[in-house]
Amino acid sequence: MVDEDGEVTEGEVVDGLPVVTERADVLEESPAGGALSVPGVQAAALAATGFVAGACTVAVVKRHRTKKAAKKRKKAGPLGEIVGSNSFLIDVHLLKRS
Repeated sequence: MVDEDGEVTEGEVVDGLPVVTERADVLEESPAGGALSVPGVQAAALAATGFVAGACTVAVVKRHRTKKAAKKRKKAGPLGEIVGSNSFLIDVHLLKRS
């Protein structure tokens, strides 16, 4: 151990025995009167949190796509929306027939 002055001191050795209880620590009484396991409650909370996070992600992505589509419709020209365009360099050769 290190004390306040920064000097290393010996640690205290403590002898002890484990204390066994009659009831397991992982079981707690639920408000309904039954026993709930803490890992089960944690798993349920984790699943609910994951579901809510996924639902929020879907809502945000959907809203983003809707806004993007509305912006595209607004920018459409007089002939409609241009979906894609390509430009080509054309080299035309005239051939002499014999």
